[in-house]
Amino acid sequence: MERTEPPGQHDIPPPPAVPPRAATAVDLRVGKRLLWVDGAAYPLENVTRVYTYTLTPRRKEATLLFLKRVGITLSVAFALTILGGLTSIANEGAGGTILTFVWLGALAALIFSIVDLVGVLAAPSQYVLAVETSGPSIAMVTSADPRQLDQLVGSIVHAIENPEVEFQVRVDRLMVNPRNYYFGDNVNMYGGTGNVGVAHA
Repeated sequence: MERTEPPGQHDIPPPPAVPPRAATAVDLRVGKRLLWVDGAAYPLENVTRVYTYTLTPRRKEATLLFLKRVGITLSVAFALTILGGLTSIANEGAGGTILTFVWLGALAALIFSIVDLVGVLAAPSQYVLAVETSGPSIAMVTSADPRQLDQLVGSIVHAIENPEVEFQVRVDRLMVNPRNYYFGDNVNMYGGTGNVGVAHA
């Protein structure tokens, strides 16, 4: 092995030539008339549409839901405060305890609502490749390079038209909370937060 320091010094191993792949990377490959997205297989003859689009967060709905939650939380808190005030007339200790629990619960609900809202508002738009099948399933992947996804559309269509074509590329898992995004239809994600498969509800 070639030394990286003068003799007598500790040798430092050379840096790796290629950085390790990101944990979110998956293989998308076509072979033997199957489209593989990581471990999920889709027969090419069942593919009905391949396209790219921008997946956008549900910011308007999240804001409306937040306002609704705040309204309900404060309404319930004020109603229970009035009830606690009436209770304190008969028993001052019980009324104070009720008020403490009411406003602690209201504060917890408001914090939850704010965190949920910020999660949607801060969610980035995702440029994705979607592959729909004649069945109830759809595969989605993303990439840091949108041009790669646009080229993949042509590659998959070419493979559908030419049974002998095979290829393999690295893409990224779609790592989003499905509640936070518009998917066009109601969908369910498989596999927690590291998602590549989607089925219409």
